[in-house]
Amino acid sequence: MTKQAARPAKDERYANLIPMKELQFEKDRLFPFPIYEKLRKLSPVRYDKQRDCWDVFKYDDVQFILKNPKLFSSKRGIQAESILIMDPPKHTKLRALVNKSFTPKAVKQIETRIKDVTAFLLQEARQKDTIDMIDDIAGPLPVIIIAEMLGAPIEDRHIIKTYSDVLVSGAKDSSDKAVDDMVQKRRDGHAFLSNYFRDILLKRRAHPKEDLITMLLQSEVDGEYLTEEQLLGFCILLLVAGNETTTNLIANAVRYITEDTAMQQQIRQNTDYIPNVIEETLRYYPPVQAIGRVAAEDIALGGALIKKGSSVISWVASANRDEAKFSEPDRFIINRSSYPHLSFGFGIHFCLGAPLARLEANIALSFLLSMSAYIEKADDEQRLEAIPSPFVFGVKHLPVRIEFK
Repeated sequence: MTKQAARPAKDERYANLIPMKELQFEKDRLFPFPIYEKLRKLSPVRYDKQRDCWDVFKYDDVQFILKNPKLFSSKRGIQAESILIMDPPKHTKLRALVNKSFTPKAVKQIETRIKDVTAFLLQEARQKDTIDMIDDIAGPLPVIIIAEMLGAPIEDRHIIKTYSDVLVSGAKDSSDKAVDDMVQKRRDGHAFLSNYFRDILLKRRAHPKEDLITMLLQSEVDGEYLTEEQLLGFCILLLVAGNETTTNLIANAVRYITEDTAMQQQIRQNTDYIPNVIEETLRYYPPVQAIGRVAAEDIALGGALIKKGSSVISWVASANRDEAKFSEPDRFIINRSSYPHLSFGFGIHFCLGAPLARLEANIALSFLLSMSAYIEKADDEQRLEAIPSPFVFGVKHLPVRIEFK
């Protein structure tokens, strides 16, 4: 059994924000899946001395970690008090506050608004020869929707998107300088958004409205109102999670159908496949690649002994391609019998906004296909550039040409 030195990670907050040495080249960050396949076979559970953390690559092991919060804690020393980094029972109580706003039934009520925003963005994009799916469609749509839900001014969506991107950024490499630069950048972004939402909280205390921030201000847990730290944690979490995942889900789906034109044509002939396309995109090109946890006790996993306090990175993007779980995992198949991917997590931290992300992605892809004759990669010299974040899978820009009907 492999053993690790009996000490906690240097800083477990940032282990999943430092790139693995295997993913140092751009081409590998744009398509890391062959590397994950190799690691699943050669070292399914391995300790990375350089990043001071454990990496886990197989489906069963990743699922085991995510469904056992008593063994693998979400608690990490990150600034805001967020349900992402809480364990039960506190997590259970706080999550229940906002859960009702993101149920499929609740999300269905804003479907018309999502369609209106999508139609508007596509109408604006019609004027361009080349459309950037990130800047023109996939980025603004979820930002507008979550900003409206929170009660933030729509005209601030560019600011919101900019600082949301900052909070999912990672280090350029594992050097001390790169990590320090990343930490400072994220702290600055967090400070800006904290001040931004602190101002909105003051306004809502004086003038309540029908939005999530007002609802949170008026909510109680065990007879007590939420603290400012908890309120800010909720606002920042809902903002970042409410747009980053969906932006990359939409863009990754469009990226795939421009890479597989036969599949695009098949979907055009039967748009009933679109929900399946979204689920297979979540598995095949997952918006989130990795999820971090901290070992709450010494535990044996995959032939390794992980010591209490160690940072553990669950590679969802690898688990989603595990040949032991999925038949033909490296093929994009839209008629699978089921889609048990882990892209929205698993267990108590299953993504709160999954119904909203699915609905926005379904609407965006439906509108794109119904309003166009074809969508293709832009014929220019611009190469795709991966988002500079080890735990996010997506591209910074996705230039395409669309032949509108």
